[in-house]
Amino acid sequence: MTKNSSGTEVREAGYVQVPLHRLAHGRSGDKGNRQNISVIAYDPSVWPFLVDQVTEERVLELFRHRGVQKVIRYELPNIQALNFVIEDALEGGVNAALALDTHGKTSSFRLLSMMLDVPSEIAALNPEISKASCKGGTE
Repeated sequence: MTKNSSGTEVREAGYVQVPLHRLAHGRSGDKGNRQNISVIAYDPSVWPFLVDQVTEERVLELFRHRGVQKVIRYELPNIQALNFVIEDALEGGVNAALALDTHGKTSSFRLLSMMLDVPSEIAALNPEISKASCKGGTE
């Protein structure tokens, strides 16, 4: 995405916006007050878009409401996966938190709701990406 002269983000021609869950699957777990979420590409063709757009900054913004102050991303290019370690995400950990999901198992679903911009031709080649779930773009 680029920004126009007024600072508004504009999707480049030939790109569509797709939820991350159409490009990858995820797993999450916990260790004390630390959350671990992995994102694994369904297809190697989408790996560059995951690396470029699923950043520490974007993940931090998704979880900031939970008091998160720090996110560390690890890249695993041989298996087209990203692993995020999210500090202070579990309200003190499983024994201290009053949350319904004290282990943070559902947090991967929050991350997988992130929207990514991918070229229309990549979306067309991947059966996991349904056109009905894509927003914007030009045909």
